[in-house]
Amino acid sequence: MKTFILFLMLVPCFYLSQMKTGTFYDLETSMKKDPKPVVIHLYTDWCSVCKMEKHALNKDQEIVDLINDHFYMVNFETEKTKEKIRFQGREFGYLPNGSSGIHELALALSKNKNQPVYPLWIVLDKNQKLVYYHEGLLTPETMKQKLLEISAL
Repeated sequence: MKTFILFLMLVPCFYLSQMKTGTFYDLETSMKKDPKPVVIHLYTDWCSVCKMEKHALNKDQEIVDLINDHFYMVNFETEKTKEKIRFQGREFGYLPNGSSGIHELALALSKNKNQPVYPLWIVLDKNQKLVYYHEGLLTPETMKQKLLEISAL
């Protein structure tokens, strides 16, 4: 019984420390109502660095609060997302390649047009212009610094 009560007391703590994320469809609607900078996180389910990074960033309450308060966040699984996505006036689809594939939007957002480097972080200003691009591991300290700079613009 004590364990159950302790669990119930900790559940709100876990819930509060999560970044609010949306989809590209949500983003289009939200930007019309309240323009904000956008954080786009491209990843795959096989990327161990992506998993470690996500865990580290979600544990940092300051980053979670900063993103939730001043940004829109889109997590984009580039190899499993198969539906068409409309972004910045263009429509992007999934490109199958045997038993796997990649979404065209991942290739469009990546500087490496053949194969994106994961994890990939893209931050757009409220006018959807690129203000930050980062391939590979992003430490909580670097993320915090960049988000503070961008939110001050």
